[in-house]
Amino acid sequence: MAEIEQSSGSSHEDDKPPNPGDFSFMVPKKEISMVPDMGKWKRSQAYADYIGFILTLNEGVKGKKLTCEYQVSETVEKLLAMLGTLDRWIDETPPVDQPSRFGNKAYRTWYAKLDQVSASVQEPLVALFSIRSNMFLCSGHEAAFAAFLCCLCKVGALRMEDQLAIIFKVFDKYLQVMRKLQKTYRMEPAGSQGVWGLDDFQFLPFIWGSSQLIDHPTLEPRHFVEEKVVNEYHQDYMFLECIKFINEMKTGPFAEHSNQLWNISDVPSWSKVNQGLIRMYKAECLEKFPVIQHFKFGSLLSIQPVKP
Repeated sequence: MAEIEQSSGSSHEDDKPPNPGDFSFMVPKKEISMVPDMGKWKRSQAYADYIGFILTLNEGVKGKKLTCEYQVSETVEKLLAMLGTLDRWIDETPPVDQPSRFGNKAYRTWYAKLDQVSASVQEPLVALFSIRSNMFLCSGHEAAFAAFLCCLCKVGALRMEDQLAIIFKVFDKYLQVMRKLQKTYRMEPAGSQGVWGLDDFQFLPFIWGSSQLIDHPTLEPRHFVEEKVVNEYHQDYMFLECIKFINEMKTGPFAEHSNQLWNISDVPSWSKVNQGLIRMYKAECLEKFPVIQHFKFGSLLSIQPVKP
């Protein structure tokens, strides 16, 4: 999808969405081709806008349950329909019999169906599922989807009042689709750190999920390693949803297969967990060349330095 560039000289009132007529199109492109380019990324307007988007949503979901009431706009409904289509395609494309246990080749058939999607949404979807041959998934795909949502906010398709729906509806549905891909096609993680990593595929739901639990009257970080607590509260809290999925996918003692999370359970408060995860996300995802080299930049997410 061509990225949108705001025409010079245009301005918008803060309380009105941007007018599509005030934008012109440009093709986004990769800008981070070597490790030394990472400094350009960390100084860019794109980095500031992306991390600002993540932190704004982090603040918006603080202390709120997945099951709370919130507005669902037309744009959110359309995003859910798009993700629902991807979900249905998985059902229509069952795994095939093959000697290899991981990376079922039926994934390529599922992926090929993305070519039938209209040009208006093809680029962000291809960015999510772009590694066609080796069938890996990683937190970089998650970042691509979050960047897509950030761009929708920048053009006014998603508004401030959509904050809760962005995470509790759209991003939660995205997680459901990604987990279904992982389970159905036995997707392998790209760049896994094994037991020393937070999670093989996802990071953002741990950040936003820990924010949900800040100042919870009874649930403390030490409780999320208890299966009974996870089963009772996972429908309300994204963090516990993640733990439940890990418990379903991995065997053995939790401290052995998810050592990093086990260590987090010893942190005294959810606020400190949240702050630590944000620092970890910057260091382990946003400052890693293998992740950022795939980002495409235009004017919505500009590689130009932040203006002083």
